[in-house]
Amino acid sequence: MISFPHCKVNLGLHVTERRNDGFHNLETIFYPVKWTDILELTEGGKDAFNLNISGLPINGELQTNLLYKAWAIVNAEHPLPQITVHLHKILPMGAGLGGGSSDAAFMLKMLNQQFKLAIPTSKLTEMAAKLGSDCAFFIEETPKMATGRGDILSPISVDLSPYSIVIVMPPTTVGTAEAYSWITPKQPKASLKTIIEMPINEWKNHLINDFEEPVMQHRPIIREIKNLLYEKGAVYASMSGSGAAVFGIFNKNEKPEIEIENCLVKWEE
Repeated sequence: MISFPHCKVNLGLHVTERRNDGFHNLETIFYPVKWTDILELTEGGKDAFNLNISGLPINGELQTNLLYKAWAIVNAEHPLPQITVHLHKILPMGAGLGGGSSDAAFMLKMLNQQFKLAIPTSKLTEMAAKLGSDCAFFIEETPKMATGRGDILSPISVDLSPYSIVIVMPPTTVGTAEAYSWITPKQPKASLKTIIEMPINEWKNHLINDFEEPVMQHRPIIREIKNLLYEKGAVYASMSGSGAAVFGIFNKNEKPEIEIENCLVKWEE
């Protein structure tokens, strides 16, 4: 079985308060983007869980890998036969695109389908939330308003199909803990639910990612990329999540040439 775990971008991101458990409450809108990794699942292998990785390198022990953790959660409730997983890693890490979370969520769905476990979507979402704050979003793959740690999801009507989305990844990364250390939580002046209903050409002045300005102070190239996207005609541009990727939304009939030294540029497929 093969699947294609996709990434996401954040349409606005408000960090509203620090929680007693050390995490932060936030509100954001997750929007799915069709730039993907490739994930293959086959039965059999030397060990209970076997993992092969190609493409971008992933460091760390097997037990820390989100794919392993996803398998372990399912296996604890539904004992599985030996499996081999091959991940071809394309989505950059430290980008704010949720690539690792997507891989884990798709692993849950593939196990459910391959072994006919009949785990309902609500339960898969619950399992995914245990793996990471944005993992649950990738279970259903539709735009969602996220609150709490990013794991409380509700449907929201956002359609960017009339537009093209480009993602630019600079030659730098931003750690999530690092990014949180640079910001001061605050209550927003307006809810994202209100802002997202504005015409898209007004988003530039209202749809804000709280991480963006402090991260730009430490990674000036992110500001340069965002400014360039606007110069090229983007109707909206923003850093995604806690960075470092920047995305631009362009009218469908516009696809300007974007070249930035040492940066990866990817138009949505």
